[in-house]
Amino acid sequence: MNIPAKVIPLRKQKAGRKTKQHVLTLKLKKMKMANNISKYGWLLAAVMLICCVSCQKDFPKNIESGDEVVLQSIKIVNAGAAGNTVLEGTIDENKKTISFPRLDPSTNFDDIKFETVLSNGASLEKASYSFIFNEGESSKTSPIKVINNKRFREYFVTLRLNIPVFGADFGKPQIFDYTNNELGNPVYPAFVSMNTRWSGFDGENILIVTRATMGSHILKVNDIKQNNPQLITLSMAGISLSPFAGGIANGHSYMTNLASAASSKINLYHWASPTATPQLIYSISAAEIGAPGARHGDNMSVNLDKNGNGFIYLGDNNGGSTDVRDIIRLKITNYATVSEPTVLAPQPGITPYMTFNRVEGTDDYLLKGYAAPLRLVSDGGAVAYTLGSTTVPQSGADARVVFFNGERYLMMTTSARGGTVGSSVVLYVYDISRGSTTAEALALFNERTDKSPVYQYSLLGPVNTAPGTQTGWYVSKDEEGLDEKLSLFTASTDAGFVVIDFPKKMLED
Repeated sequence: MNIPAKVIPLRKQKAGRKTKQHVLTLKLKKMKMANNISKYGWLLAAVMLICCVSCQKDFPKNIESGDEVVLQSIKIVNAGAAGNTVLEGTIDENKKTISFPRLDPSTNFDDIKFETVLSNGASLEKASYSFIFNEGESSKTSPIKVINNKRFREYFVTLRLNIPVFGADFGKPQIFDYTNNELGNPVYPAFVSMNTRWSGFDGENILIVTRATMGSHILKVNDIKQNNPQLITLSMAGISLSPFAGGIANGHSYMTNLASAASSKINLYHWASPTATPQLIYSISAAEIGAPGARHGDNMSVNLDKNGNGFIYLGDNNGGSTDVRDIIRLKITNYATVSEPTVLAPQPGITPYMTFNRVEGTDDYLLKGYAAPLRLVSDGGAVAYTLGSTTVPQSGADARVVFFNGERYLMMTTSARGGTVGSSVVLYVYDISRGSTTAEALALFNERTDKSPVYQYSLLGPVNTAPGTQTGWYVSKDEEGLDEKLSLFTASTDAGFVVIDFPKKMLED
């Protein structure tokens, strides 16, 4: 029912007062709204009731059944080469997984037979199962199904091969850090103001070649691992010029002064032990042997075998960051006899803080500067292979090939020269185990899609103009003479040094 409201001019109404007609109009509107809400409410309730009834019809009903599908125990009954080895499985009912002890690789994995204890009436879906291992795989997971009439339950079975494992376990490092990395000790105090540009490592000793007030000295690796470095100061008797570069091999230390002109003498000193008096075992100028370079002694690469025989290499600095002009090779016999000084032609990009390291057990050497790709060369510098310029960081320095527990690795540490060279000091280790020779190993590594390092560790820099950077490695043996622990060393100007130990890989259940 609609009752027209009487319109009262606004000017005749007083503020705050309502007429009777106005109140009546409001009441009628509220009644009409209530009627409409009531109608819509009943309609909405009807729709919801229909939906509820419809949904209830779709719910499945629980059907009681005695067909249980519980796996109580399981065995493999035909493992091993002869197919007669029985292995008990371990069931995790919450995760629905089954594991077994490692299997002999000669097992017939195309026809694995299980013996099970199951709930009444249940059985495995198949009489035997196939586990196909792809090349390089040491484990395989496949489902098995327990069925009982219309009911079933799946379990995931993992089989692992009992095969030998090789190499180092890079997931378990023990780090003895004296670098700028905040995770370790404070940076070793000699590594300041570019006073320490060279160091050496032979597994038992660390050689610090420095112009710092503490003087060049030896640190025992065992003391370092106890966080208790004890300096063994090297005698400088008879040495008038501060050594710049050096190296150590089997406890024998070597250092040279900086010869800053072609006519300046390059003096090579030898310490037979950390407490020995130094010997001047060689003195020669670049001019005397026809070397075009005018600055030697900024770098040294010591390559001696257990009998003290091999070569020491010295690269010309050239007073800047451009290519070295020459590399001087000195033959060393019985640690202290020097002969056959030879001038090697330089390689493009081989910069002042170059290194020239022998690949143990071969006639191969790795030649590296912080602005050039890695080169595999002979002892005379003839290039046999050059690694791709982007395969590893081009700023990597002191590259070495490491052998441990049946695997072969390439290690190097980046220099922090700045600019295009980069500002980080990071130790990188790459697996280059494949290949019968060093050249083949590097070529196969170069061709790989994934060239990720198996380990890396940051010394954090800083950038400096004399980024002398060194590495080293050592293998500890067990009582049977087998590889047990791999120790890696690296150091860089103003960044400090670090020793990192890795155990050999072990099979784990």
